[in-house]
Amino acid sequence: MNASQVVDELFRVFAERGHRSYGERVTEQMHALQCATLARERNESPEVVAACLLHDFGHLLHSLGEDVADHGIDARHEQVGANCLSKWFGPSVVEPIRLHAASKRYLCWSEPEYFSGLSAASRKSLALQGGPMNAEEASDFESGAFFREALRVRRFDDLGKDPELQTPPLEAFRLLLESLVCVGGIADSQAAGA
Repeated sequence: MNASQVVDELFRVFAERGHRSYGERVTEQMHALQCATLARERNESPEVVAACLLHDFGHLLHSLGEDVADHGIDARHEQVGANCLSKWFGPSVVEPIRLHAASKRYLCWSEPEYFSGLSAASRKSLALQGGPMNAEEASDFESGAFFREALRVRRFDDLGKDPELQTPPLEAFRLLLESLVCVGGIADSQAAGA
């Protein structure tokens, strides 16, 4: 599968399931586009922008329903999404995705006022994800290679919930995603030039 086909597959999943409610008055696709658009507008790296677009991809892969958290289930969407996306993207995209739920737990520990700014849906999922970290968990988290990038993805995740915010379509992110697709561990664009 080349880079264009990988992005076609990602966009197919968004087309089929992106209409699902995110639980914040926006759809999954609206949320993804808002996060990525805000990251791009703030000149984040291509990897962070891609991670923002794809951070909740795991929600699109399960069939547990749109209200899974309301039933007390943590679908571990961050792990599901990261595991799937690791077939096509390197750690600089995948690991911030894997860590974005842990980032919320970390921020609730490191910035006590952060919790009060969380939406009701984010508070519900926080409880299912283990609640705020303790000092030992936070220290382990801070030692991770993609700790800072994961926090940036988390901040955009918190912002991308505005039902009025207009964004470009998914296609506006195609070239960025294609440039980051890896084939056998080598970026597809590099492999094509070899």
